[in-house]
Amino acid sequence: MLIRNLPESYLHERDATPESLYQDRRAVLAGMIGAGLMPHLAQAADGEGGGLPRLSSRLTRRLDEDQTSYDSVTHYNNFYEFGTDKEDPARRAGKLRTRPWTVRVDGLVSKPQTIDIDRLIRLAPLEERVYRMRCVEGWSMVIPWVGFPLNALLKMVEPLGKARFVAFETLKDPGQMPGQRSSVLQWPYVEGLRLDEAMHPLTLLAVGLYGRVLPNQNGAPIRLVVPWKYGFKSIKSIVRIRLVDRQPPTSWNISAPQEYGFYSNVNPTVDHPRWSQARERRIGDWLPRATLPYNGYGAEVSQLYRGMNLKRYF
Repeated sequence: MLIRNLPESYLHERDATPESLYQDRRAVLAGMIGAGLMPHLAQAADGEGGGLPRLSSRLTRRLDEDQTSYDSVTHYNNFYEFGTDKEDPARRAGKLRTRPWTVRVDGLVSKPQTIDIDRLIRLAPLEERVYRMRCVEGWSMVIPWVGFPLNALLKMVEPLGKARFVAFETLKDPGQMPGQRSSVLQWPYVEGLRLDEAMHPLTLLAVGLYGRVLPNQNGAPIRLVVPWKYGFKSIKSIVRIRLVDRQPPTSWNISAPQEYGFYSNVNPTVDHPRWSQARERRIGDWLPRATLPYNGYGAEVSQLYRGMNLKRYF
């Protein structure tokens, strides 16, 4: 008898949203876009839901774990463009203008494009994926993201054979992002992935969370989500994606290379110089828990690093 070992977040067909409801919700979203009603998010979201419009999506991944509260997810953030305190982004991100917004995709591709954010949202059916997220500082969350696989966008621009890495860049605008007036990091914030990491089906471009449009403090209007890596790899408020042939610089690796490696995979056996990575604290739960290799996604991503020295390539 053949026994299939499925990932713990595998979704059965019976769990999927009925197609009629899914299509109805997509029609509502299309109407909002056509009428120019997609939110500009002039202020940070407050409270459960925050009054933000819902996004049409289909649940494709879930976890049998309690989700972190919406209030915690939107009020306990690392987003240094708005300040270094966890509460700063929710207090200071309201001036960020997320419409109009374009994302430039270029570099070693056959079809470079500059894409308007609302057109980008329409390019691929949106999915809801519940992911664990782990911060290098030792805290973690479980968040239901709304977005689409990064590989859908990369396939559209057709990477050239020489492309080996993907570089990402955040908006640089100190007028809207007051944290960029400080020298805590070099601006703009930049990040990078190997091309096979970027093409992995777990890697998500998120435009919402909890079924709602992404709040400013969480990286509106579009951010990266790489759930098996520490949270700082999931760059926010993206304006450019570039395919390159060499490993690109990344902000925290530039700032403190002895503390923040390029790969930054969640690894309980490799400590940060100032913090143990063996345990974590889930926001909303004061009891520490053991950190899982690759944040619990090892069955799906560990083959990407077969044969690598994970203490050297941390």
